[in-house]
Amino acid sequence: MEGFPPQRLSKKSLGGREIDKQKLYRIIDANFNRAKEGLRVCEDVCRFVWDRKKETKALKDIRHHLTQVIGSLTIRRIIQARNIRGDVGRFSTVEELKRKDVADVYYANSQRVKESIRVLEEFSKILDANAAQALKKLRYRIYAVEKDIIKEL
Repeated sequence: MEGFPPQRLSKKSLGGREIDKQKLYRIIDANFNRAKEGLRVCEDVCRFVWDRKKETKALKDIRHHLTQVIGSLTIRRIIQARNIRGDVGRFSTVEELKRKDVADVYYANSQRVKESIRVLEEFSKILDANAAQALKKLRYRIYAVEKDIIKEL
């Protein structure tokens, strides 16, 4: 990418392997997008289908807090590292195209959010321990919201 030379992270920080920051930012970008999209789907199910005001607000707050945390990691560089055409995993699997009902839509997206935030948490540890800790707290908030929703379905 023009004007954005790869910055190498030390072998020590990556268990003996070098990776440029651009690749690390691609991981963060993909998982940030995935988490925000999944949160929005869950939020909309709670809001428009289940009329769950408390959970809708909680999911919206988590989504906004996630944006703040990732913004602290230099969002401009994260977006610049995006490589949609070169992404070998951008195509959907057959299972991703199937949903039984609204609860299944919610559950699939809730899992997607938790997985994505865990990835963000792990890779943020390389860049910013405070961001990683904030992401861990967000992940546990999602577990709590999910538990509240599931017990009433």
